[in-house]
Order: sequence, then structure tokens, then C-alpha cells
Amino acid sequence: MNKRIRSIGVALCAAGLALMTSHAFAADTDTTSGIHAGDVLVRLRAISIMPQVRTSDTLSALNVDVNNAIVPEIDFTYMIRDNIGVELILGTSRHQLTSNLGDLGGVNVLPPTLLLQYHFNHQGQVRPYVGAGVNYTYFYNDGLHAGDQQISVKRSSFGPALQMGVDVQLTKSVFANVDVKKVWMKTDASLNGASLGTLHIDPLIVGVGVGMKF
Repeated sequence: MNKRIRSIGVALCAAGLALMTSHAFAADTDTTSGIHAGDVLVRLRAISIMPQVRTSDTLSALNVDVNNAIVPEIDFTYMIRDNIGVELILGTSRHQLTSNLGDLGGVNVLPPTLLLQYHFNHQGQVRPYVGAGVNYTYFYNDGLHAGDQQISVKRSSFGPALQMGVDVQLTKSVFANVDVKKVWMKTDASLNGASLGTLHIDPLIVGVGVGMKF
């Protein structure tokens, strides 16, 4: 069921990208306007989330690992200067945990991320950017277990985030996007009140999609 939900989400993301692109190409083919202070950029991406797992204590002894996920993501950027923007990234994913004991179950991760960006060549057709900021990660809908005993996890964490990417203008309003982020997130796990250690997920996130300028 989780795989089916992820597949539906990615399909909806792809359909949205196609609709946005076809509409904008029909409206305008000017690619020279760039971005400026006051513009709002909205991007829709398909992202691959690749956890870079580190563990401590019992979690290390059990060789706990976290699987990859492919999901849709949306972000909103407000340009406060011609070259400087503030971006809010929204998306959620579900991950399965495995160990030497077998499958430990799954947990949903919601990591809204706020980034301050610098955009190079803001008037050009090809516009690289870099960003840095913070993420708040909320862990929910978890069904983690060891045998018939439930594993409890800390519900939230804060961590830094780094970003780099590039926008390529396709029309006056629409651009293609490639984006790479590194996000630091972690949770503490326990079983019957006894600590199992800390799970650092710290994913590398690679995304491709399209955006619109308003």
C-alpha cells in the first residue's frame, strides 16, 4: 500500500508538471526576463530521498538502516532582493527501517525547511543558486516494533540544511529545475522506557521538476 501511495504521488507530480509546462508554453515563449525582487517562485519536483544513516548504542549493534523514498515536493520562494530569496520547502515521506532482526516497521517524516538563497545571474536564462537554513522534522504515524513490542521515537528535531541547484528559464513564466539538498535530522528511540540510542537519518535529497514565476 505504501508503494502504491508513493507511486500515485509521483504520478500526480508528473501530471502537474506537464500541465504547468504546457499551459505556460502556450502563453509565452520569452526566456529573457529573469527574476527580480518581489517575484514569487513556485516549484514542483519529484525527489529521491537517500538517508545517510548513522546510529549509536543498541541501534548500531542491530545495524539499523533506513530505506530510500521517491515522493513529490513543493516549494515557495519569495525574492526579497534581485539575487536573494527565502524558500519554504514542503514534503513528506514514509521510510521503512530494517535491522539484523529483520523489518522494524515504518515511520512518516515531515521536514518543513526554511532556506535563505543566493541566486546567481538573476537576469539570465540559466540561474544557479545556493541556500542554507534550518529544518524542523516531525516523525508521525510510526509503526516501529521489535517482535511484538513497540519502539517509541522522539517526535521532533531541528537541524541545519544546505542546498544548491539551478533554474533554466523555458518561457517568461516557466522554468525547469534541478535541486540537491543535504538535511540533518535525527530521533531518539526507546523500548519499554530503555534507550536504544540515536538514529541520524541526514538524507541527501535530489530533485527535478518545473517552476512558475508569479
